[in-house]
Amino acid sequence: MNQAPYIASEIAPLLATRELSSREITQSFLARIERLDPSIRAFISWDGDLAMQAAAQVDEQRAAGQKLGPWAGMPISIKDILCTTDADTTCGSRILQKYRSPFDAHLVTKLRESGLVVLGKTNLDEFAMGGSTETGFMGPSHNPWDLSRTCGGSSGGSAASVASAMSPLSIGTDTGGSIRQPAAFCGVCGLKPTYGRVSRYGLIAYASSLDQAGPFGHTVADLAQLLQVIAGHDKRDSTSLAVPVDDYVGAIDEPLASVKIGVIREHIDDPGLDPEVREAMVATIDQYKKMGCSIVDISLPNTKYAIATYYIIAPSEASSNLSRFDGAHYGFRAPVNSDQVYAMAAGSKALSPLDQMYSHSRSQGFGSEVKRRIMLGTYTLSEGYFDAYYLKALKVRRLIRQDYDNAFGSVDVVLGPTTPTPAFRLGEKVNDPVTMYLEDLFTVGANLAGIPALSMPVGKTKSGLPIGAQIQGPPLAESKLLQIAHAYQKAVGFQPELPASVC
Repeated sequence: MNQAPYIASEIAPLLATRELSSREITQSFLARIERLDPSIRAFISWDGDLAMQAAAQVDEQRAAGQKLGPWAGMPISIKDILCTTDADTTCGSRILQKYRSPFDAHLVTKLRESGLVVLGKTNLDEFAMGGSTETGFMGPSHNPWDLSRTCGGSSGGSAASVASAMSPLSIGTDTGGSIRQPAAFCGVCGLKPTYGRVSRYGLIAYASSLDQAGPFGHTVADLAQLLQVIAGHDKRDSTSLAVPVDDYVGAIDEPLASVKIGVIREHIDDPGLDPEVREAMVATIDQYKKMGCSIVDISLPNTKYAIATYYIIAPSEASSNLSRFDGAHYGFRAPVNSDQVYAMAAGSKALSPLDQMYSHSRSQGFGSEVKRRIMLGTYTLSEGYFDAYYLKALKVRRLIRQDYDNAFGSVDVVLGPTTPTPAFRLGEKVNDPVTMYLEDLFTVGANLAGIPALSMPVGKTKSGLPIGAQIQGPPLAESKLLQIAHAYQKAVGFQPELPASVC
């Protein structure tokens, strides 16, 4: 980038003082996309002309003396599951490959109103179903720290776009860890807000009771500023919380006072935890002790049921949400062979031409992982199995939330690893769904409980792969999470760095 800044909190004052124009900053990121994305593949689509037009508009407003937001003119990338009127919204699926939304997601509208410049739409697992950004029609995104490895999922493209400095900020979504796991794998910061803190209007649903959009950035300060932009009530989203938005930016610099941090023993002691991840977690805990925080061992006894509970509830909701993609209303439609014979032997049941179109469109439009989850969800909701699976999963979900409530009765936040391992190799787990699902072991609990959770870098493996730590808090405690995470970054003198492959 010819030494141009790539961290949002460093770019903002240069824009505000007009030392750099939005057009200059935007052009520098577009040049990096053009140079780096063919190997990283973080983007599904990007439009340099549109981005430059938006940047020019901000520059003109600033030159005219208009009062603008603190990040007006700042470039940003957006996960391709949020609706936009000026770019296709594909969800990484063939069934929506050329779909153009007639409206912007509420979150996108807030970004535009605040003057942020959308660079493009980022790659993802198809309909956000996956943990490695390998299941979408565009193929996998690559981890900038090691191009042979995954950047995580499902918001892998968003994390990779920030880690490679193709975008200073990004928006992802998190249904079971899809912001935090990619953030950990790519060495950036990511936040899943409280369920309902950020509007889901225009976020194409995977699992409606779990989905939540949130920010990626290089630093915790970046997360605070971007959350300040996107948080708030939206009357078009019935699950949106009608509560005031905190001053997240102001909260991060408040001094820590009598902070109690709970360490999740089930996570730290898990036999599947990579030794280097455990070592980094021990060092992180020691650092918080040096900062004067009280460390308390806590237990989340029902966390052992979190994966099973999640992979009943999420596919059940997906089977319902994805029923609308049938080839009849919008998106991909498979051709029906008019020469096929629909009338079969007497007494047999044959598909009508309409049903054949539905069947063929969904079979060809959806990928294998999406079809697997639709079938699993349909099964758990079917007659005779609803009570045994779905209803029981809802009861266990309540117990998982109660575990967190009990913990937050004695500690301010809970701390643990974001992922069991560092980034694994592409192709290593894509054909082993159970092993892939276990990568969500430490993250799905926050979604089931609806609480906020933040991942930040806390070290690297001997081979140079990033390691992330996760901080979780009570509902609407984003300010506390940001404050505690930012204090850590200040204490250790955290400085974001770029992988050698993108310098």
